[in-house]
Amino acid sequence: MIRRPLAALAVLSAIAATPLAAQTLTVALKADIRGTNPGVNRDDDTDAVTLHMVEGLVAYREGGTVGSMLAEKIETSPDGLTYTFELRKGLSFHNGAPLTAQDVVWSWQRYMDPKTEWRCLADFDGRNGLKVEAVEAVSPTTVRMRINEANALFLFSLARTDCGSAAVIHKDSLNPDGSWKAPVGTGPFKLSEWKRGQQIVLTRFDGYQSLPGGLDGFAGGKRPLVPEVKFLVVPDAASVKAGLLSGQIDIAEVLSSDVAALRKEKGVTVQTVPTAARHALLFQTNDPVFRKPAMRKALAAAIDFGQLVAIISDLDVKPNNSTIHAKSTYRSEVQNLSFHYDPALAKKLLAEAGYKGERLKITTNNRKSSPSFNIAVVLQSMFQAVGVNSDIDVVEWATHMDRFLKGNYQLMVHSYSARLDPALSFEHFTGPKADQPRKVWDDPAVIALLDKASKIENVAERQAIFDDLHKRMIDDVPLVMLFNSVEAWASTARVEGFVPWESRIRAWEVSLKK
Repeated sequence: MIRRPLAALAVLSAIAATPLAAQTLTVALKADIRGTNPGVNRDDDTDAVTLHMVEGLVAYREGGTVGSMLAEKIETSPDGLTYTFELRKGLSFHNGAPLTAQDVVWSWQRYMDPKTEWRCLADFDGRNGLKVEAVEAVSPTTVRMRINEANALFLFSLARTDCGSAAVIHKDSLNPDGSWKAPVGTGPFKLSEWKRGQQIVLTRFDGYQSLPGGLDGFAGGKRPLVPEVKFLVVPDAASVKAGLLSGQIDIAEVLSSDVAALRKEKGVTVQTVPTAARHALLFQTNDPVFRKPAMRKALAAAIDFGQLVAIISDLDVKPNNSTIHAKSTYRSEVQNLSFHYDPALAKKLLAEAGYKGERLKITTNNRKSSPSFNIAVVLQSMFQAVGVNSDIDVVEWATHMDRFLKGNYQLMVHSYSARLDPALSFEHFTGPKADQPRKVWDDPAVIALLDKASKIENVAERQAIFDDLHKRMIDDVPLVMLFNSVEAWASTARVEGFVPWESRIRAWEVSLKK
């Protein structure tokens, strides 16, 4: 039986000589997208494809800050409660209708309707603190939004890719009964075809007006330089590699195990780039063993971080004990403060903590896309070297997440998804355990600092807080950040301008050699 991925490659091979195919940028996806409704029934690949078609008022820049997208100017009231967005002039939707402030209001009201099932509803309706109390079109090109309390993360939340960047869409995106039809947005490409399980085809929106400048996260210049982008569903890694070598696939994320071989191929370019996703060792500080800071510090001192990353990945992975990633605007010298491998100190701290050789349990998972299991194996060996006995408890991903959310573990190797603003990154693991058992850093002073960083916009003041939080984290050791994920992407020789970013494909500003 011919597998679907290989069949898809065969179809591409049959049409490869046509003029349109010569101008089509073909991108491999590991799985089909879940939908085209922004921020609804989504995953990373779904977000990446959808955000070629739709845009929000703001978007993330490369360094993790927020830049304008559909909004030309943003003004914040002195009390931090009112945001006024002035739309860029002359923008239109894929159907030719002009973008207006009323479209922004209509789109927002739709997101806030529970029937839409927007994944970020709780982040804006008050359940998680922030509440958008009013949205109004004060002129055809001006939108005003009022929130319940000053919150420096409001724009960051609007920009989140998992929220679909709170994209502004046209009413034609819906069927007459109000159900979802297809995205009619303002993005550089528009939907042409979606054959479920096979491919998604986007065509260039000739009416797109790009911002000036080059690539800048999901902001910046986004010129559609090719007439067509074909996202081909190819879950089999061997088929992806074969497609790249034959030229049937132009761009694909590849396995680290394939990087060395692909780099030897003259017609293929491989890029490895770090992301903001983080891998960490979590301590359950409610557990009697890990209530003692000395025990947590002992295990941190037992980890040879350089050896760990060398074993885990053959890519250029660097240890990182900070929750702030290397390319962040907020990455300061203080963030380089790290744990030090010191077996003698580890043994001394174990004695200080009163460790008597009891067996510890390291919870991890068997998810193929995660290095968690391999990390656990290496850590177990390093802990054994200083006299700590441990067992590895390997569970299914669903069980892993259930235990994580309930705080039902002693030690856990866990991966955190990317959060580009440091306040959101610290929030992943900081907070009251009584209310949110998934949190590992339950320190009132730390929570107060993080709350302050979430409400002020001054960059220097926020930097000082993030530096203070990092120093406290290294000293208190509620968890040990290990390293950031590194992803590998390959592209063929005919591709120009492709630069991967945060596990997201960007087909804009990419061209094909004649």
